[in-house]
Amino acid sequence: MKKTTFYEIHKNLKAKLVEFAGYEMPIQYSSIIQEHKAVRSSVGVFDVSHMGEIFVKGPKALDFIQYITINDASKLFPGRVQYSAMCYEDGGIVDDLLVYKISDQEFMLVVNASNIEKDFEWLKSNNKFDVIVDNQSDLYSLLAIQGPNSLNVLQKLVNEKIDLEYYYFNFQNILGNKFILSRTGYTGELGYELYFQGDSELAEKIWNAIFSAGKEYNIQPVGLGARDSLRLEMGYCLYGNDIDKTTNPIEAGLGWITKLNKPEFIGKSALISAKENLTRKLVAITSDEKIFPRHGYDISFNGEIIGKVTSGTVSPILEKAIALAYVKKEFSDIDTQLNILNRGKEVPAKVVKLPFIKK
Repeated sequence: MKKTTFYEIHKNLKAKLVEFAGYEMPIQYSSIIQEHKAVRSSVGVFDVSHMGEIFVKGPKALDFIQYITINDASKLFPGRVQYSAMCYEDGGIVDDLLVYKISDQEFMLVVNASNIEKDFEWLKSNNKFDVIVDNQSDLYSLLAIQGPNSLNVLQKLVNEKIDLEYYYFNFQNILGNKFILSRTGYTGELGYELYFQGDSELAEKIWNAIFSAGKEYNIQPVGLGARDSLRLEMGYCLYGNDIDKTTNPIEAGLGWITKLNKPEFIGKSALISAKENLTRKLVAITSDEKIFPRHGYDISFNGEIIGKVTSGTVSPILEKAIALAYVKKEFSDIDTQLNILNRGKEVPAKVVKLPFIKK
């Protein structure tokens, strides 16, 4: 298994390490609930170095990005980030990703860890614009600092005032090294990401500096377990659970990033058809009953199976069951009463509006 530059730190902190996307990653340090609440109330730090960074360079870089992704990258300017996705010709999702515009001729694509090689091959096989597609994933380390006090912590490490709006980035000099500092996040809280190239020695230096700066805010290391429960409270999709090659962005609630009026892109005609012939939708469901709604649980209505849970947990903040599920379109309206099937027993639940946690 691969190891990130922070691996020895995780081991020294006695984190519970698991295999994830080919990496040995921390799933938790103390407890998932404690780490989750630390991010919601103050600040937490995630090692997300397993994510992929693929650079696209060349005079026709924008044309390529426009062709390969479903959002409108022509709206981007240097320093701007965009949430997007890549689709197959049939509208199924290759991956969801972030598009960073570095310059008119250079973009950075941040892709899901489990999809790096697949995405890289997809990009190369559809490169009809003679651009350079460069997978630099193994060169980059990435920390996410998330929570209401994340800015207070990071400001101590940067001389100039951090004034980043949501989905913007810039370059910063921290501890004598060049970093990409962005403000995106996967938790629903104020949060920032630090991308950098360097060895484990630099990684330890930056980790210690962040934790020293965050000591007064009781900063906590946070594992992948809380990362999942935090994103689910906001209703953010996880590739492999809520979206994959068998789902399209329209039914997944990602119509807002699907720009069907832009020039030709891969999957466009299939997505136009999907919008006109929508049969199911990804919805948010809660239950007041004692249940842990797991991936794969069936959803029923009057004894009929109408859908399936894609992600579920017991919310540490709401202290009740929450889930995302695909259901037949006619059962997707807010307040629709339905059931989650748990070992053959129908557990009452209802469709609610996202996000589960109102920020």
